[in-house]
Amino acid sequence: PGLRARAERGEIAFGTVDSFLVARLSGLAAHITDVTNASRTLLFDLHTLDWNEELARLFAVPMAVLPKVVASASAPGTALATTLGVPGVADGTPIAGIAGDQQAALYGQGCISPGDAKCTYGTGAFLLMNVGPKVVTSQSRLLTSVAWTKDETTLYALEGSAFIAGALVQWLRDGLGIISRASEIEALAASVPDAGGVTIVPALAGLGAPHWRPDARGIISGITRGTTRAHIAHAALEAIALTIVELVRAMESDSGRRLRALRVDGGAAANDLLMQMQADRLGVQVVRPTFVESTALGAGRLAGEAVGFFTSDAASADRGTTFTPRWSDQQRSDARERFAAAVAKA
Repeated sequence: PGLRARAERGEIAFGTVDSFLVARLSGLAAHITDVTNASRTLLFDLHTLDWNEELARLFAVPMAVLPKVVASASAPGTALATTLGVPGVADGTPIAGIAGDQQAALYGQGCISPGDAKCTYGTGAFLLMNVGPKVVTSQSRLLTSVAWTKDETTLYALEGSAFIAGALVQWLRDGLGIISRASEIEALAASVPDAGGVTIVPALAGLGAPHWRPDARGIISGITRGTTRAHIAHAALEAIALTIVELVRAMESDSGRRLRALRVDGGAAANDLLMQMQADRLGVQVVRPTFVESTALGAGRLAGEAVGFFTSDAASADRGTTFTPRWSDQQRSDARERFAAAVAKA
């Protein structure tokens, strides 16, 4: 009781987790957020790079509580904030970089040029493409975010999210009992040359971008008397790959750029068969770095470059393992048509 009145008087501070962390690190001296985090709040104007009063009114958020919006990396010789009263850290240590999860991963993967893209395969999957210094408004129901602001330059990104990726493998383990450990799926799926005509639509929690259909439901189609658990395992990995193909094609349409290569990270990216399937179905190389903690790496790069600890060489991020497509254009087209027909039934 009384909190809203206090908020409207500016006595309360509100922000995302980065704001909380900086406040604590700075001894409550700094109430800031960076453009990447601000752009995910529905309160931010992507064009002016500041809070939008109309949106704040719409969501009944008092402007007085919002943090100051800053760049993702401080200019050389400056700081976004400095530390105060943190045990083990000298007072005045610069806080030089802030970035949201997926944008930090985009930077950590070295996706610094327009058209560069990365996909994080976790429970769900998150695909981001750097679209350059101009806001791209999606016609394919994707999200537009700030990629980062650095050296007084702002770059933007398109994002597509799939609700289900690694969670499909978990369901095969926990729901169907086809495997006992998630790590078993690669060998099982590789034990057959293809899915035997089986197609899975992984709408276990509805469909995300570009469909946005929470009422959609999962489908396993094409089952015959000859279908085995190996075919279902193979179809599950293919479903993850084809979901990403949908997102990539939507991004290419919105951005007017063709994907040159896809950089990948996340737990499911360790699956070699899935990554080869992804390359085959996309028709471009899939690049998996040796160091896959891309979010931490990206945040570290932004801060480290700002204070001169690193040079600005994000484009030379390690390439690790490269998966080269083996399929023909006809095979890719057939797979996409089959998957689209199954999605239409979902």
